[in-house]
This record gives sequence, C-alpha cells and structure tokens, in this order.
Amino acid sequence: MTQQAEKNQLFEQMTSALIEALEDKKAMDVLVIDVRGRCDFADRFILASGRSDRQLKALAQSAGEVAHRFGMSAKVEGLEASEWLLVDLGDMIIHLFLPEARESFQLERLWSAPHDGDAVSS
Repeated sequence: MTQQAEKNQLFEQMTSALIEALEDKKAMDVLVIDVRGRCDFADRFILASGRSDRQLKALAQSAGEVAHRFGMSAKVEGLEASEWLLVDLGDMIIHLFLPEARESFQLERLWSAPHDGDAVSS
C-alpha cells in the first residue's frame, strides 16, 4: 500500500471514529461534507448539532479524545459563545452548533456542491 493510500485510509478511519463518538454523545444531524478543491484550509467538514452548550462542549471533548487516539491535537474555538464550537483537526474541521445557530449560518448550503445543471452566477 502506498503512503498516500495509507494516509487516506487513516483519514477515513478517523472520520468514522469521530462520527461514532459524536453519535455516542447524542449529536443530532451529523453531516460530513467533502470540501477538497473548494477550500484551501481543510479537506472535510463534519457538522453536528447539540441541544445545549453543555452538550456542545461534551461533543468537542469527545472529538478531541478521538483525535488524540489518532496522534493529533484538537484546537477548540468558540467556547465563550458556546452556540457554535469549531474543533480544528488540521485537514478536518468539526462544526458543532446549537440548532438555531446552525440554521442561521447554513454551512450545509454554503459548502454543498452545486448539482449538475444548476445555474452558477458569476
């Protein structure tokens, strides 16, 4: 197996472990968005919602524990406001929202690829 294939496999394993960890902590509406080629600071976003700021913090902590198991460090931003936490894992960014904030920012719509045949204005 090539080094790039091993890296890709590890990236997929980490993504699966992160999703499992978020779901174990009762995250809602977990979504993975591939942003390669559309974003120069990350390859993948994981979005999830929580019911309270306390749950968002628990989700962020759980994601950090998974990152640690994979030999990575996690930087958490947004702890002061606690309606949108960002967990920076380098090539992967986890966005944890309260439902109202997620609806307001609409990252799914912003980062989703246009469908074939959709008009793209310039």
